[in-house]
Amino acid sequence: MSSYPSRSFSIAFLALFTLLQAPDSLARAGKGSSFGSRGSQTWSAPRSTTITPNWSRPMERSMTPPPRPMDRPAVPMGAAPGMMSRAPMMNGYRPSFTARHPMLAGFAGGFLGAGLFGLLSGHGLFGGMANGWSFLGILIQILAVVFFVSLLMKLWRKPSQPGMTPGVTGSPASGYPPQQRVPVSLKSEDFTAFQSLLLQIQSAWSAQNMNALKSMTTPEMAQYFGEQLSDLASRGARNILSNVQFLQGDLSEAWREGTLTYATVAMRYSLIDVTTDNMGNVIDGSQTEPQTVTELWTFVKADGRGNWVLSAIQQAG
Repeated sequence: MSSYPSRSFSIAFLALFTLLQAPDSLARAGKGSSFGSRGSQTWSAPRSTTITPNWSRPMERSMTPPPRPMDRPAVPMGAAPGMMSRAPMMNGYRPSFTARHPMLAGFAGGFLGAGLFGLLSGHGLFGGMANGWSFLGILIQILAVVFFVSLLMKLWRKPSQPGMTPGVTGSPASGYPPQQRVPVSLKSEDFTAFQSLLLQIQSAWSAQNMNALKSMTTPEMAQYFGEQLSDLASRGARNILSNVQFLQGDLSEAWREGTLTYATVAMRYSLIDVTTDNMGNVIDGSQTEPQTVTELWTFVKADGRGNWVLSAIQQAG
C-alpha cells in the first residue's frame, strides 16, 4: 500500500502547525490592529486627513460598549436583502395602554364585563348581597369601581419618556455618558508631545518595559500591550524595533468631553521591525528594510494634569 496519502497529511499538518505558531508579521506596538477607546467617538470613524483620505479600520477591541442594536440604522449598509434591525423609537411615540399593560387591561376588561353582566341580569355589579348586607355590598362596589378607575387614569396619564437619538454628546440610549462634545484647538507643544509619545512607546515596547508603557498609556491600552507582549513571550519570540522615524502627522479631530480632552492624529512613520527567537535568530521581518506605517493614534489628557497619554490605535486603510 502506498504511503503517499499519510505523508501528504503529515506535511500539511506540519505546515499548518508552523503557520499557527509563527509570530505575526505586524509585530510592532499594537501588532497592526485597531483597539482602545475614543470616548463617545469610539465607534465612529475618525475624520479623514491628507494622509488618511479614504477610511480607517473600525475598532476591533474596546472597553467602551458599542451602541445597542436599537440605536443602529434600520437597514445596515451592506446587509443582505430582507435583513432588518430594530429602528430607534421616534420622539413623541407612545404605545397603547393595552400594549404597555396587557395583563392589567385583560383583568380590568374581564372584571367590568362580569360586572355589567350582573347589572343587566338584576344581580348588581357583584351579584348583590342579601340578608341585610345590601348597603355594605353597594359601598364595596362603589369603592372598588373608584379604585380601578383611579388606577386606570393614573396609568393612562403616566408621562412617557420618548427614546433619545444618540449623537455626539451621548445619550442614555447609546450607552455613552451625556457629556457635551466641544471641539478644541491644539498648540504646537501638543503635536510635539504626540510625536515624542510615538517614539517613546515604540521604544518601550521593543524593550518590553511595561512600567514605561503604563506611564504613557491609559490602563486599557497598557492591558492590551501587556497581553500582546505575553503572547510573544509564550511563543519564545521577541519583537525588536529600531530606527523609528516620524515622517508626517495630521490632526483628524480634537474635542473635549467633560474633564477629558481627546485628540486623534494620523501619523506616518518608518521603522525596522524584526522578530527574533530566544537565541536572537530572525524569524520574521528584515534587519535592513524599513517599513512605512500609517496609523491613527488617539491621545487623551485630563484637565489640570497636563500629560497626554495614548488611548487608542487605529489602522488607516
